[in-house]
Amino acid sequence: MSDILVYEEKQQDVQETGPCLEYLLQHKLLETLCTLGKAQYPPGMSQQVLIFFSKLLSQMQKPLLQLIPVYRPVQKLIGLCALPGSCNEKEEALFLLAVCTRVKQDPHVLRYVLQLSDQQLAPSQSEHSTEASNQSTETASSQSEPSASSAVRSDLLWVLLQLSRSQRSTVRQRACEGLLLLSSVLDGSPGELLPAGTRLGELLAGRLQELYSLLPLEELHAAELSCWPRPSWRSESAPDHMTSFLAWFDFLDHLTSEAPPVLSVQLCQRVRQLWLVETLHPQLLDTCEQGILVSTSVLCSAVRLVQSPCLLEQLLEFMLRSPSVLEVLLQRCDHISDQISMVSLSLVDELLQKPHRDILDTLVLSFLQSRGYLSSPVGGQEDRQPESGDDGELAQDLEDDPFFSDGFPDDHLPHHHHHHESAAPGSSTDIVNSFLCLVPVQVRSAHLLQEGGYESYVHDARTLVTHCQSLSLSWDWPQTLPPPTCSSGEEGHFFEGHLLRVLFERLGRILQQPYELNLQLTAVLSRLCAFNHPLLDEYLLDPYIHLSPCSRSLFSVLVRVMGELVQRTQQVPSLSERLLDTRRTLLDQNQNTGLEHLTLLQGIIVLEEFCKELAAIAFIKMPLDRDHQNFSSGSESSRTETN
Repeated sequence: MSDILVYEEKQQDVQETGPCLEYLLQHKLLETLCTLGKAQYPPGMSQQVLIFFSKLLSQMQKPLLQLIPVYRPVQKLIGLCALPGSCNEKEEALFLLAVCTRVKQDPHVLRYVLQLSDQQLAPSQSEHSTEASNQSTETASSQSEPSASSAVRSDLLWVLLQLSRSQRSTVRQRACEGLLLLSSVLDGSPGELLPAGTRLGELLAGRLQELYSLLPLEELHAAELSCWPRPSWRSESAPDHMTSFLAWFDFLDHLTSEAPPVLSVQLCQRVRQLWLVETLHPQLLDTCEQGILVSTSVLCSAVRLVQSPCLLEQLLEFMLRSPSVLEVLLQRCDHISDQISMVSLSLVDELLQKPHRDILDTLVLSFLQSRGYLSSPVGGQEDRQPESGDDGELAQDLEDDPFFSDGFPDDHLPHHHHHHESAAPGSSTDIVNSFLCLVPVQVRSAHLLQEGGYESYVHDARTLVTHCQSLSLSWDWPQTLPPPTCSSGEEGHFFEGHLLRVLFERLGRILQQPYELNLQLTAVLSRLCAFNHPLLDEYLLDPYIHLSPCSRSLFSVLVRVMGELVQRTQQVPSLSERLLDTRRTLLDQNQNTGLEHLTLLQGIIVLEEFCKELAAIAFIKMPLDRDHQNFSSGSESSRTETN
């Protein structure tokens, strides 16, 4: 029958109704097929009916779904799909996808399929007269029926959602593709489509909440979740609970990126209310360590996955604009449990990689805007002059101090490093050198393994800075520092913000913390330094600012850590050999360091790497009177002199 109808259509104009199609419509053959399919008479009839309807809708070019003899049987057949125990999921998914494809081609027919309105269902006047007469009779009878309930109007949406739960990957994908097609036409502009869009948002967000509730929270581990493979809703593998949840989140992210704005906002708001507020929020505030670890890790995975601007906005609405949530998440970066601190820092790191200005503004910049960390008179860069001499003396003191002597020859960095009279104290050259000189010579170990030198640090720093700058290009950040707004009487009351406070507190204990935690901590600080904002450059990358009483900067915290380092390393025998063994262990070179002083040795190595990262970031961000080779070529010469 389908072959005959397709052949007939090809032999004539699409606008004309051939005798075979007219016979099918007049004698309600589609209704008869639905009845036989529902009764499974003969056995297996439902499968054949689904296949026939799929071919009819996908191969016929003539618009059909607005015709009563077509859309009424289609509605009935939709109601027969996704029933418990169905053996025709494949055919059902093909049929529903064919329906959604026709809706995508002719969006105005969506209200016919969903039974959104019993008004204005009369066919086009261009149809064949016999067909028009028959349809007029049908329309008259349909107007006497009561309006369809909300459940009936959303039946197609519900059936697609049920099939998206299938264990068969092809069925899941086709159901999701059908939902994507429907979402693209549910823009909410016609009043009758608004309930369908609202219903779709409820169903999709409810499915996310359901999948999260199925997670075995007691069995999941934060370390596993942090490296969980990035899922895709198009995946063909049989998913476990966690993969199913993340794959559905990926689907919602994809849908809200492509759906009309009205529907995207509706869906994302329901995701925030049902999943984040009602389900996740109580777990985040729980006192159970396992619950905190898993809920924070899942939230971190969601932030890592999200790309839809609308969905990201709702995630940030929950995390940044809910005071109870934000305060708890930041406080846990300095939690008594290192695991909770680790996953909380990971969440901050993922947030900083998202293209949204409010993240930096809320976490950091709003607290630095007053520049209350400066002493009076202001000691910022704009006020430093060569004749002050203070910063030059500090830099010279660092050079003369045997603990901070760099030992790099003239060709390692620009000549200003050894000729301060030709460079203003606090110049970009001095800033780079200040970070390079921070780690005492006797605890440096990278050169002992004959590593590649500073080229790798410069390369990594350039990649990081480029990425952070690409995020902030559209944020319209100022190019100059704002004037300080605090008076001298307000000195000592500067608050760097909850995030920087916990980061500095953790950095001050870097010699007593696990290696993995230190890596995550320095990764967050490096990322903050890489953003191109004058306040971040001054507060985090300028060692020469005059700090107000009770204020601290990144450099001042590092200086205090180096002082502690010098004292503690005096009690470690064979320090150079132990550091070398520790580096080999960290590089998986099958060396055994032993447990004694291991945390201290690993902390020293992280500090050395971190200071080089900061120097490389400053090198990339700040204009120096040199080329790339001047910075990177010094590794070999410095290694020779140190040896």
